[in-house]
Amino acid sequence: MTDTNPEQTRVTEILQRAGNSEAVLRELLPIVYEELRNIARAQMAKETPGQTLQPTALVHEAYLRLFQGVEPTWENRAHFFGAAARSMRQILINRAKSRKAEKHGGKMTRQEFNEGIFSKEPEPDWLLTLDSALEKLEKIDRRKVQVVMMRYFAGLNINDSASALGISSATVTREWKFAKAWLHREMTRGTD
Repeated sequence: MTDTNPEQTRVTEILQRAGNSEAVLRELLPIVYEELRNIARAQMAKETPGQTLQPTALVHEAYLRLFQGVEPTWENRAHFFGAAARSMRQILINRAKSRKAEKHGGKMTRQEFNEGIFSKEPEPDWLLTLDSALEKLEKIDRRKVQVVMMRYFAGLNINDSASALGISSATVTREWKFAKAWLHREMTRGTD
């Protein structure tokens, strides 16, 4: 499956240009900025009100991380948004580690893995356990982690995830169901 609408094709063409020249970055940002803000907004909507990190700041930090000090070679739009979702995930993980350090530890609590878990701000331990489980899953099946990144961290629905990853909606649905079950088992192992 390839990018099919003109904007997706344009993003892919821009991303495939060699290097991260200032001109390419200036051309790309206006096209992807609103979509990145939507991803960040979805993530931040899951945080408790009054947080110091706002969607715009999350987008800016993720965008800077994507282009800072490296010359990325992007295969296509899906590759770019996957990297953006990973960057946002890492920013949130680093933030959770910082909050955990501020609390000087604490007990892990067992929580069921479900899509509504971020209706309130998650415990830093839970988020760090999720990150560890995702790292293990990535060694087994990278595509399942990509689906989790699109669905959970980027907040995309099944169809948008399928489009971004270049796979069918049915495949995303299967991979998402498997990944949720696997992550739940991995995250609750030893807590019974």
